[in-house]
Amino acid sequence: MGLILGVDEAGRGPLAGPVAVGVVAVPRHFDFDLLKGVRDSKQMTELGREIWFERLRVLEAEHGLQYTVIFSSALVIDRFGITRAVRRAVWRGVRTLAPEPEGVKVLLDGLLHAPEEYEQKTIIRGDQTEPLISLASIAAKVKRDRLMRTHALRYPEYGFEQHKGYGTAQHHEALIKYGLSAIHRKTFVNLKRG
Repeated sequence: MGLILGVDEAGRGPLAGPVAVGVVAVPRHFDFDLLKGVRDSKQMTELGREIWFERLRVLEAEHGLQYTVIFSSALVIDRFGITRAVRRAVWRGVRTLAPEPEGVKVLLDGLLHAPEEYEQKTIIRGDQTEPLISLASIAAKVKRDRLMRTHALRYPEYGFEQHKGYGTAQHHEALIKYGLSAIHRKTFVNLKRG
């Protein structure tokens, strides 16, 4: 039968929170017409992403689609660097949905790579051209945004519910005032001034 996987990440650049890797798997006979209209998560509104995320869950229940989102924490990013943190999450996500590489084809966005034993294709701007990669980007972004809203309840002074950890002016002001929280990427933040 075989599987086709789409892989993308969200949250590579923020100053706080994890990086998220989305992996979506479908059987090779999957009806791709069900994915008409899906786009890269960065080209969608938050509401649009939430709508597609709910459709993803329906496709999981009714059409054999599977997905997972794997997080690499700020601690992992600080310890291993963002590139290795992303790679570890990609590999874990691929192996979660396709433990055996035989009959599996993995489509990855940008510069991502699956474990070498898998047939794979890395596609520059794949999140804009491959529906499975687009869905993976949506899953990663929605799950990461939801997690950052949860973190905002624990650390309300930073405004994570608004900027999701990215380096906005509001976030920089909070960092100067309050310092780092436990979910900040210490290797990404420079609090030295002038």
